[in-house]
This record gives sequence, structure tokens and C-alpha cells, in this order.
Amino acid sequence: MIESLENAIEELKRVDHLVYVSLKYTRTVDVIKSAIDRMIAFLDFIIEGFLLQAKENKVIDKVPQMPILRAELLKKIYPNERDILNAVTLYLNLRKLTKARYDKREEYRRHVTMIAYLEDGNIQEVQIDDMMNYYEKLKEFFEYVKIRL
Repeated sequence: MIESLENAIEELKRVDHLVYVSLKYTRTVDVIKSAIDRMIAFLDFIIEGFLLQAKENKVIDKVPQMPILRAELLKKIYPNERDILNAVTLYLNLRKLTKARYDKREEYRRHVTMIAYLEDGNIQEVQIDDMMNYYEKLKEFFEYVKIRL
């Protein structure tokens, strides 16, 4: 569990650098995609930490290997924890973005946009401001996690 938290801290540092340095100066969709992947990795480690804690407390028997099953199990274990449910929702949304086919718009400009064509037929646009909002949500969630784990 402690290892999961340490790994999450390292991923959060990488996300910070990608959002505030790399994305600011390069302004490419590849950096947006890389930051999303790091955000997913951060949330993977946090989810794993919560599930390992639940296993230690004998709430669950085993931790699933598949990320989606882990997220769904976490929602079942903490149905009344708004912060956890919001983080899991963000996690699932980011996973959809990373798996979606995407196009690029206005690369190398302030309004660089990743246009993701989701499997359900929806189109979602991700810009620098969205990435900063996601990062702020992750930082807020991490403050909550430090208290809980």
C-alpha cells in the first residue's frame, strides 16, 4: 500500500511537469496524450492502494487485475465517498480518451486541441485548460488520499 502511494506521488510529479512545462512550451497533442496517460497511471496507483487497504482490512478477498474491475470494485466498497466516486469517474473518462481515435487542431498554438472520437459516438475536445483542470482535481484528490491511506 505504501509503495502504491509512493508510485502515485512520482506520477503526480510527472503530470505536474507535463502540464506546466512541456505542454506550456510545446503545445502538442502528443504531450496532452502523454499527460493523460500519466494521470491514468496516478489514479491506477491510488485505486490499487485503496484496494490493498481494503484487502488488509478483510473487506475484499483479492484485488482484481483488470483496471476497470478495480475501479468498479472501489465504487462498490466506497459508495458514499463523493471524492472517491468523482476520482473514479475521472479515471474512467480519461481511459476512454486515451483509447479513442483522435485528431489534432491548432498544434503549436495556445488553443491546441485533442479531438477524441469516443466509442459511444460522442466527441470530446481536450485543451490546455482542461488538462490544468484535471491536474487540479488530481491534486485535490491526492490531499484527500493522504488523509485516508
